Amino acid sequence: MRQQHKTFQAIEVGDGGDGRWAAHARALWQDMEGLLTAEGRTPEGADRVRALFRAHMPELVPVLDRLAGQLVRPEAEVFLTHAALRPFSPSCTQIGRNGTLLRNYDFPPDQCEGTIVSSCFLRPVIGMQDVLWGLLDGMNDAGLAVSITFGGRSVYGRGFAILIVVRYLLETCDTVDEAVGRLRSLPVAVPQNLTLVDPAKAVTVFVGPDMSPTVAPDACAANHQHLPVTDEQERALRTQERLRAIRAAGADVAAMLKPPLYRSVDEQGSGTLYTAHYRPVEGRVTYYWPGESWQQSFGDFTPGSRTVTLGRAS
Repeated sequence: MRQQHKTFQAIEVGDGGDGRWAAHARALWQDMEGLLTAEGRTPEGADRVRALFRAHMPELVPVLDRLAGQLVRPEAEVFLTHAALRPFSPSCTQIGRNGTLLRNYDFPPDQCEGTIVSSCFLRPVIGMQDVLWGLLDGMNDAGLAVSITFGGRSVYGRGFAILIVVRYLLETCDTVDEAVGRLRSLPVAVPQNLTLVDPAKAVTVFVGPDMSPTVAPDACAANHQHLPVTDEQERALRTQERLRAIRAAGADVAAMLKPPLYRSVDEQGSGTLYTAHYRPVEGRVTYYWPGESWQQSFGDFTPGSRTVTLGRAS
């Protein structure tokens, strides 16, 4: 079994205007800029994605301007729209139940930013940041939590990367119903599954460039949607096996740290990078690794870093 080490860090960035976010982003820029599509590098493509962002996420336009202005890069604004990024496909498992959201995030360690961010762009939000200001999962001060998994289908269209969609929902919505309503008007580039939790409700919604948002049978998700899973896909991702396992286990942290939900780093370099347990009513999240945990909250957010061992299931 391969073992790797990964360092996660926690940072506070406030409203993004005092230089803390920019210092973090500038340090990552060289690794990130390659994610921009060829179309996004053309004047026509840049105009298209700016217009798309203004049309669908107007509340975040002042934040986009504030962040992009600090990077002093000609392509920064286009990049930060997340509407011209190359697709990525993490294989994750998640469940919403009884006001909590529990998820495993599986991906190659060197391709995940690994930054826990406390921000107040429009409102207080804590989450696992990726691609500079997008979110893999997170919660806001209204008690709403959201996380994503790849939908398992190789379809790509014009629209937003799911990371900025999570950020947008948490910045602008108070409840699951409000967030699901917003999803119906947001173009999404790649098939994704979102699990959303508030004090009264938990749902999973399937989205993609070729479909309307569709509520799943329950608030669980792995890496497929409503279509049949091929044998090849199941061998590669074990998505149906993981979905059965999380349905049977419920919101159980211990189960998430054991196979088949916990995935050791494989020959392709992908494995479970962290387990996140959101309790949004309490404003609290705990990140878990085998033998280690790190708690953060709105009332007690602690910047710092942790280096953890991956590939060692409980």
